[in-house]
Amino acid sequence: MNDTLSIRHDRPRSDERKAEASPPAGDDARDWVRILARYRDPSPLRSALELLVTLVPFVALWALAWWSLSISYPLAAAIAAVNGLFLVRLFMIQHDCGHAAFFRSRRFSDWAGRAIGVVTLTPYDVWKRTHAVHHASTGNLDKRGMGDVQTLTVAEFRALSPAARFRYRLYRNPLVLFGLGPFYLFFIQNRLPVGLMRAGRKYWISAMGTNLALAAVLSTLFYMGGLAPLLLIFLPTTLVAASIGVWLFYVQHQFEETSWDSDADWQLHDAALHGSSHYVLPGILRWFTANIGMHHVHHLQSRVPFYRLPEILRDHPPLAEAQCLTIRESLAGVGLQLWDEDSRRLVSFAGARQT
Repeated sequence: MNDTLSIRHDRPRSDERKAEASPPAGDDARDWVRILARYRDPSPLRSALELLVTLVPFVALWALAWWSLSISYPLAAAIAAVNGLFLVRLFMIQHDCGHAAFFRSRRFSDWAGRAIGVVTLTPYDVWKRTHAVHHASTGNLDKRGMGDVQTLTVAEFRALSPAARFRYRLYRNPLVLFGLGPFYLFFIQNRLPVGLMRAGRKYWISAMGTNLALAAVLSTLFYMGGLAPLLLIFLPTTLVAASIGVWLFYVQHQFEETSWDSDADWQLHDAALHGSSHYVLPGILRWFTANIGMHHVHHLQSRVPFYRLPEILRDHPPLAEAQCLTIRESLAGVGLQLWDEDSRRLVSFAGARQT
């Protein structure tokens, strides 16, 4: 009750919200950071509830799928695939923990994130560091390479050798990005502190600790049920969640009118606002993805807990209308692979040949 009341008291009155509906004329994205800072405080009660309503159904569906193995293997696999949606939501909670946005205690957030990281196959401290780099460099052409979908400019692509062009085309192929990519990322790449191999033992401890915990869980599952739970429950749940996660990360920054600049012209908050999409999803999908589609707001103020993001769009209509990307438009974005510095938009390989 006290937590609920504190949230209501912290919210600005209607006249205050109207006055701060948008930054003053002539100001830039940095003003939004100041305005959105008032939404950063999480509610311990609300955060605990969000974790509970995600974790309990996840465990229940795991148990139901296991029970279904005695009835029908396809039924068990289908239940496991549906459970991938709850695993996506668990990953989003881990994501908020990494930003110190989910609990008021940073230490508690980190340990909650590490525990969830075993379930999501993601070494928490490794991911937290690489994701911080992503936030600090998104849209910067001179700082690509960590936590991003590889994106070349038209000029860079033209300068490549035929073999290098083929490799880039293969990498950007949807079958590779959204088919092989999720498996590679979560089952292979996440097993090592890729990108941080020489950054310190903390990241090795994170990766190896997660691997050991995961091995213990999988060994227990195999001991109790053989290969069936691993192949028909663990694998479908994880692959569905991984594929959805990779798709969400892709559409958050890979859309036609995104923003890329060289380091001299790049500005952090402008890149956050204009280089991140507002993925407009149906209510049920917003729930399972923990509002991560409101990504432009998240990049502007990453300390805001996911359950307060809709509050921001309600209070500030200009943000609700900015960078909107529908599901249909996001599907069309798969065919855009190169950044055209002249037109300042993503273009397809065919479009690049026409420029």
